[in-house]
Amino acid sequence: MKKVIYYFLLLSISFIAGCKKESDESKQGVFTVVTYNIAGLPEPASGSHPFTNTPLISSRLNKYDLVNVQEDFSYHDLLLSNDYHKYRSTYVANSSLGDGLNMLSQFVFLNFMRTQWEDCNGTDCFTPKGFTYSRLKLNTKAYIDIYNVHCNAGSDVLDLTARRKNILQLCKYIEFRSAGNAVIIMGDTNCRYTRTGDNIREILSRGFKDSWIEMERNGVLPNQDGIALTDCDPSSPYANCEVVDKIFYRSNDMIKLTPLEYSIPGDAFLDSNNEWLSDHRPVYTKFQFEVLK
Repeated sequence: MKKVIYYFLLLSISFIAGCKKESDESKQGVFTVVTYNIAGLPEPASGSHPFTNTPLISSRLNKYDLVNVQEDFSYHDLLLSNDYHKYRSTYVANSSLGDGLNMLSQFVFLNFMRTQWEDCNGTDCFTPKGFTYSRLKLNTKAYIDIYNVHCNAGSDVLDLTARRKNILQLCKYIEFRSAGNAVIIMGDTNCRYTRTGDNIREILSRGFKDSWIEMERNGVLPNQDGIALTDCDPSSPYANCEVVDKIFYRSNDMIKLTPLEYSIPGDAFLDSNNEWLSDHRPVYTKFQFEVLK
């Protein structure tokens, strides 16, 4: 009888292990991502009340598999206070508050690295804004390079010059670090397709697509004519609006990425008085991945 039970246990363990291996090596699946500038400058420099609002943001991020945040400067512990993601980037701060870029993930990510912009202007030079790189492991067959970005803000001549150089620096780094890889770029680009001084199209020219352009505009870019899109209330943007927070993606010959959903879930990030938890809105995309080889 003991031998029968032992044999049954071995079969059960083998079955479970086999199922796990099959799941780990699945050739397709879905995952959700969100990028969110959480306005975490120290109060009163931030007008978004981050001491009160960051814990509220924290709990609402749990529904997303992968989260890139920007301006995570002074209230990082509060950001983690109600967060249950399995994997988190290591918070780095110094006399200039750090770069404010962090990632929360339900998937393992490897080789997390930070890069500071070579160019900045004005108050943007007070913190080492830039971008981060990491390699996300969806399963044993699916890896995607992830970038979190926060470009120079503002719209005067020197701001625009610095931001154009930010975009070119990012593109050059991706060409070096992620050549031939599937990639997702998320963050606060501070760029608009309509603004004549911005060069955000440089990313598209490297084989990337914008989930907003694909899902909401049928692949049609706005005109770069200096006329901002005005087909929505700017205080409560809808998915058909252009915002500076963007999600780009690129497939390769091994991993195909397809956006299934795109939204700006701002109404889910309001306080009890229906006030925004940040001066930005989160931007969301649901992706399908397919392993081709």
